[in-house]
Amino acid sequence: MARSAGNWTIPNALTMARILLTPFFVVLFLDGNYFGALSMFFLAGLSDALDGLLARLLDQRSALGAILDPLADKILLVTSFICLAHAGWIPLWLAVLVVSRDVIILGGIALLTFWGRDMRQSIHPSLVSKLTTATQMALVLTGFLVGMDVWGGAGKALLLGLVWIAAALTVVSGGHYVAKGLAMFTGGQDQ
Repeated sequence: MARSAGNWTIPNALTMARILLTPFFVVLFLDGNYFGALSMFFLAGLSDALDGLLARLLDQRSALGAILDPLADKILLVTSFICLAHAGWIPLWLAVLVVSRDVIILGGIALLTFWGRDMRQSIHPSLVSKLTTATQMALVLTGFLVGMDVWGGAGKALLLGLVWIAAALTVVSGGHYVAKGLAMFTGGQDQ
């Protein structure tokens, strides 16, 4: 297929749909419809995989997609962590850690942009960031299954392990991005 002109691409439409699913996820979760909320989370995850695949297959990568895709992931994950912590399914301190890391990263990007740095060319997810996102997604899914008592007590040890792994990766990836951002402020090269 021909390369799509501009930012109005099929992958970007799927990413926007993922962002728009988030309020439905929250409403279902707060109404106690945990299966419905989990279904929304799962549907959003499928759209994430599909938009990336289509961007490559249809050669429809765009500058907007490079920004929207990770933003959509963060909106859904941060919202999920807040909801799960509100329900007592995961520790509140972990939700605060995850939200704080993302706020610090977004604040750093805003400051660097204000400073005159072209962040569109500088933003590349690191391996540790990808591992962090994958672990956080696994934690949300496990949190749902344990919170909904699908596994009985058997999943609690797995959830606890994922809590500590996600916390460690969140701190390491946050530190990586802070160091990278500080290097950009001082004129260092992209890491």
